[in-house]
Amino acid sequence: MPPPIVQVENGSVNVPVGTFPPTCTSTDVNADQVASQLVDQINTAFTQGGGPEDIAALFLEEGFWRDHLCLTWDFQTVKGRDNIAQLLRAGRSPSKIEVDRSSPLRAPHVGPIDAFGDVSGIEFFVTLSSAILEGRGVVRLAETDGEWKIFTFFTSLVGLVGHPEAVTHNRPAGVQHGANQGRKNWQDRRTAEIKGEGNTPAVLIIGAGQAGLTIAARLKMLNVDSLIIDEEKRIGDNWRRRYHQLVLHDPVWFDHLPYIPFPPNWPIFTPKDKLAEFFECYVKLLELNVWTGTTLHHRTRWVEEEERWDVQLERHNEDGTVETRTLQPRFIVQATGHSGKKNMPDIPGLDAFQGDRICHSSEFPGANPESRGKRAIVVGACNSGHDIAQDYYEKGYDVTMVQRSSTCVVSSKSITDIGLKGLYDENAPPTEDADLYLWSLPSEIFKAQQVKVTALQNQNDRATLDGLERAGFKVDRGPDEAGLLIKYLQRGGGYYIDVGASQLIVDGKVKVKHGQQITEILPRGMRFSDGTQLEADEIVLATGYQNMATTARSIFRPEDGERVNDVWGFDPSGEMRTMWRRSGHPGLWFMGGNLALCRYYSRLLALQIKARLVGASVC
Repeated sequence: MPPPIVQVENGSVNVPVGTFPPTCTSTDVNADQVASQLVDQINTAFTQGGGPEDIAALFLEEGFWRDHLCLTWDFQTVKGRDNIAQLLRAGRSPSKIEVDRSSPLRAPHVGPIDAFGDVSGIEFFVTLSSAILEGRGVVRLAETDGEWKIFTFFTSLVGLVGHPEAVTHNRPAGVQHGANQGRKNWQDRRTAEIKGEGNTPAVLIIGAGQAGLTIAARLKMLNVDSLIIDEEKRIGDNWRRRYHQLVLHDPVWFDHLPYIPFPPNWPIFTPKDKLAEFFECYVKLLELNVWTGTTLHHRTRWVEEEERWDVQLERHNEDGTVETRTLQPRFIVQATGHSGKKNMPDIPGLDAFQGDRICHSSEFPGANPESRGKRAIVVGACNSGHDIAQDYYEKGYDVTMVQRSSTCVVSSKSITDIGLKGLYDENAPPTEDADLYLWSLPSEIFKAQQVKVTALQNQNDRATLDGLERAGFKVDRGPDEAGLLIKYLQRGGGYYIDVGASQLIVDGKVKVKHGQQITEILPRGMRFSDGTQLEADEIVLATGYQNMATTARSIFRPEDGERVNDVWGFDPSGEMRTMWRRSGHPGLWFMGGNLALCRYYSRLLALQIKARLVGASVC
């Protein structure tokens, strides 16, 4: 296993750190003219018989084309002229690409193409279309030997021709005018829809968190019937039941949901119960169909010859009755969280603990304020571990954190003021533009940019990081010093966004035990590989989660569950594995990630499903 600093999901890739081209040296550049000429050349090659090699020649030798469903029905990043030409030969050609001049951000302009001003070039947004699709993109040009070449070209699907989203100019009428006998009002129709009367949804979604709600919202706007099921009693309970002090570590500007952004008075950091309330409102306002208290029966099976699922549901109603329903959806979307089952370490003595509580962090309800003076051990040093340790300290416990490997620590202020500033803040561009800009960077280049971001954040957090090291808490800068976001995408964990617990460690108020393996759980404590022991009345195992595919293998029959690919981490091209893409099993998709990921990728997953339902050409 590689050192923890470069640990990745099993079978995934530690993408290399990319290289930016030389900065622009010209002092008088007509960015609009340069962009127009290059786009015209691409259109001519697409429409008048020019070969893919003609388009590839417009790129730098080590240029990139990143495509999200516009050229093929997959996510692909290719590097180098030969690979770009190969992608264009294999994929479908847009009939027209146009420079987007609808705002100063989108219009061609000379400026930084690395977000820090070290490398200048030309940057602009584009729109593209064909007989079946509509897309948007971002292009970055670099100057080499006095000639402008394409450094990165990004294309992302936003719609299918003839199947617009039911928003703005396409919003529903909301009424049936006329003297029709038996005409139902909105409440009649809504009640029937929620009950699923006489209708099998095309898509069954498992999980009513942000992943399930965002994909359901996108499908709703594409006129695709879907049903969300969740075993919780109430929408949002997956957040309500988590530890008492939980607050989102990402700021509000990064967390908006599709169609209904958070209101302008929303706090910068969202408390868990407030988010749960918003989810309930989101479902009502967008008229999403959700069955709570509902589980998927293990007799669920894929019918290969008919390309559909046979699904049995058990729904526990509020009156105590249990209802069984059989559905035959075309697709299932597993939205149970990007992580899988809780990762409970196999430690000798786990069942012999005689203290007040031992549990996984997902089951921790909060420290007991009446247990002041008791001893707690938190195993794990990422977000949950820190939040739980802080909660214990505030309730008067004697708390020790067991850190098994180094942690990437970034203060919340450095995230908002450095990492997201300018793209996701109070004065930032529209969220749709910010998302397109963020994901337009190939992973290699994004990683190179995050190396710079991380260096600035570490400089800003230097006093805290030095204090942590002095306290025996080991910190790192993430894979190849590329920081928290890359660690999240490659590994799904290993980081802490500091909201106060770091200073408790620096001050010795939360003690640290680092680097020793736990050899045994004692009746009232824990023994380590160096022979030392810690006494404890409570133990919380903030030890993370297994791969999301493990949940699929527990939900579905073995012959179905074993067909899915591993989820999360980069593939060799730098795209995320399996999530929001074909899973390895026909008719089964995975949807997950934080709110920002769900916002962007939910559209792409919904469009893939819609395309299959309407029979769009699949490459």
